[in-house]
Amino acid sequence: MTKFPYNEIVLEHFKHPHNVGEIEEADGKAIEGSPACGDMVSVTIKVDPDKNTIDDIKFQSYGCASNIATGSIITDLARGKTLDEAKKVSWKDASEELGGLPPIKAHCSVLAVEGLRAAIRDYEERNGLVTEREPTTLKTIEKRLKHVMNPLMGLDIVRTDLVKSVSFEGGIVKVVVDLDESHQFAQAIKNDIAEKIEPLWDVELVEVEFTG
Repeated sequence: MTKFPYNEIVLEHFKHPHNVGEIEEADGKAIEGSPACGDMVSVTIKVDPDKNTIDDIKFQSYGCASNIATGSIITDLARGKTLDEAKKVSWKDASEELGGLPPIKAHCSVLAVEGLRAAIRDYEERNGLVTEREPTTLKTIEKRLKHVMNPLMGLDIVRTDLVKSVSFEGGIVKVVVDLDESHQFAQAIKNDIAEKIEPLWDVELVEVEFTG
């Protein structure tokens, strides 16, 4: 079995990661990756609206040592920065701060950065701060549905074929889900769908229909 050599900085962040957890009533949040694929990172942020700075940030990680270590260092790098500054934090920054990562594990730092940027985007969308407003398309909606997890499978609801159809007309998004409305996870999936799609600037209402 191939072993990947981790330096002391990576191992320290892996064994004693910083900023672990989830912020209650977060101003912005995001999940990137999937535990079924081996790596996942969730990021939540608290923003000072007057200074436009990240006052608090936490992450939760599922995956390898590199994944946990990069989640730890990325949150350290973003804390206290303005949103624009935090958006510029790159995977190279994370890798350099960690003293380097095995090349095959570079995707872990990319995942953490994507989680940070997605959490910032979530905050900006919810607060009308997005300046470039492209019209929402079905492709946009489907991309966001790929971040809604099917708890039974550990993969998203698109890949597990729970989504039967999606429509968007007159500001109303309708998602038909192949699941019984009384299922124990139905309400959680419905809430997650709304949470992912409602921030889009031209979406007025999200309707979820269960047909299982």
